[in-house]
Amino acid sequence: MIKNHVYIETYGCQMNLADSELIMGILKKQGYEITKQIENANVILLNTCSVRENAEEKIFHRLDHLKNVKKKNPSAVIGVLGCMAERLRKSLIEEKKIVDVVVGPDEYRRLPEYIEFAFGGEKGIGVKLSRTETYEDIEPYREDGISAWIAVMRGCDKFCSFCVVPFTRGRERSRSLNSVVEEIKKLSQRGFKEVTLLGQNVNSYKDGNYDFADLLAACASVDKNMRIRFTTSHPQDLSDKLLYTIAEHENICNYIHLPVQSGSNRILELMNRTYTIEHYLNLIDKARKIIPGVSFSTDIIAGFPTETEEDHKMTLNVMKQVKYDGAYMFKYSPREGTKAYNMKDDVPEEIKLRRLNEIIELQQQISYEINQQLINKEEVILVEGFSKKSEEFLSGRTDTNKVVVIPKKESIKIGDYVRVKINRATSATLFGEAF
Repeated sequence: MIKNHVYIETYGCQMNLADSELIMGILKKQGYEITKQIENANVILLNTCSVRENAEEKIFHRLDHLKNVKKKNPSAVIGVLGCMAERLRKSLIEEKKIVDVVVGPDEYRRLPEYIEFAFGGEKGIGVKLSRTETYEDIEPYREDGISAWIAVMRGCDKFCSFCVVPFTRGRERSRSLNSVVEEIKKLSQRGFKEVTLLGQNVNSYKDGNYDFADLLAACASVDKNMRIRFTTSHPQDLSDKLLYTIAEHENICNYIHLPVQSGSNRILELMNRTYTIEHYLNLIDKARKIIPGVSFSTDIIAGFPTETEEDHKMTLNVMKQVKYDGAYMFKYSPREGTKAYNMKDDVPEEIKLRRLNEIIELQQQISYEINQQLINKEEVILVEGFSKKSEEFLSGRTDTNKVVVIPKKESIKIGDYVRVKINRATSATLFGEAF
């Protein structure tokens, strides 16, 4: 029997990276071979993101490019998976004639079946959302490495007015605590040194009487030499218990990604974020008292409908007050199906762009100042690989999620924890020497 060869491209968030490993696990079990060369594949899958408009535009451009692949190999199956499949199934099938398979995030179990439909000349379409699917019994396909992503829950119940996730990924449901712990045990046995627990709103995890703090503690107890990270948090669900759990375990990283989105209470209310800036800043203060040396990153949206110059200044003020180590910063783009889509997108594009640039500039300045304070300090890094710029240097991360570049040494291997002294810093990178 000739084996089918699958090539997969992943776009968007870490959840999609974890889903691609899940998809590969499902297909491997059905006898498919995974290939990294598109020209060797007769099944080409794009695992997509719908969070922002430019993410979708990227996929449409890629599909136009794949027409050439289809011309060379008319029997090849091209599939669009993930959030975009869920959101734009009709236009993908009708307008992009080359798309044979469209499968949403809750139908991956049936992907081999849909691919078979496509080989038989039919369209394979599966986009139903589930209230129960967590895939906890499926082993993802992971190549050996240092870091792994584990999706511990799926979907979201928050319904922020700008966000498509509840519509593309459905409502919240969590894996069992035991299934996550078992997966971490296997990763530990394979030599992985770091796992990141994933969820659209990971700290609303719930398995019976277990909450996210319980899950985090159980994961940290599997292997004390394995770092545990998590993302993304919602301020409403960042409990004191969770903060104390991070403080109690050496191997839970002192790093919290806590999206603020805006510094204006009026805009936060329009966004349906369910907290005030006062509540948010109180959380930051509390976390800093409970977890010494904790670092924060955030998400910020510039130019949300009706945002005034005053609202924008409030966001800049929050950034100055909190002093985030890093931020993901975007200009608002309307997403069909969300509540905000029905609001008038009334901030002109050039004002959105100017505000976004001011946010980026301020964040770079803050990151630079924070990193300068680390010069001559000692840090422990987990070495992840070679530096992007040169194989004469190694790159690793601190537990506060900062990238550190050090000269290569015979004695240092990928996967080692290394003590380094920082001697130079930019806004994005620390440079140091191992000792």
